Amino acid sequence: MGSQGIFLSFEGIDGSGKSTQARRLADSLRARGHAVTLTREPGGSPGAEDIRRLVLTGDPDRWSPETEILLFTAARRDHLEKTIRPALSRGEVVITDRFADSTRMYQGLRAPALRDTVDRLHELMIGTEPDLTLLVDIDPAVGLARAQARAGDEMRFEDMGLATQAQMRAGFLDLAARTPRFAVIDGARDADAVAADILTTVLARIG
Repeated sequence: MGSQGIFLSFEGIDGSGKSTQARRLADSLRARGHAVTLTREPGGSPGAEDIRRLVLTGDPDRWSPETEILLFTAARRDHLEKTIRPALSRGEVVITDRFADSTRMYQGLRAPALRDTVDRLHELMIGTEPDLTLLVDIDPAVGLARAQARAGDEMRFEDMGLATQAQMRAGFLDLAARTPRFAVIDGARDADAVAADILTTVLARIG
């Protein structure tokens, strides 16, 4: 790991186990002496957490796709300024539970005509991609059942149903196949096996 640090993201459909695996990876890297910032999207900074409450609660049709894209981009910009860039400048490993790829998937599915808009906004306002993205892949029915079993207030996207989760999975796998920074991890296995696979993949990248 150089002085600039390394930026890792976790992606996957709801209920894939990525949040648990992000925490486990952070613990494993800290145990090996790495300084780690573990964060999440939407959120990860005070301003972005305020926006998180707006976008993850309420009726699935609460926001238009256009408004939602702007909200996510605003949250990501604050997250980048206040959390990600400072940690990278300190030479830390930054692990985020979701980043721009989730916006590409969710908003791209809600309004396919806006996919180019998502990318243009990202280029203009964010301009940063992870060094490595770990896609935790799982069957959509299993993932949705897990997500619904832990039901809390932040269920707006889960409430869009199984068809949306299936489209999300297909979209993530297609993006991973076209994007070299992705590593696809089989999330259907025992959590310990998944964690070991992820750690091996990350250590091979950061040394």
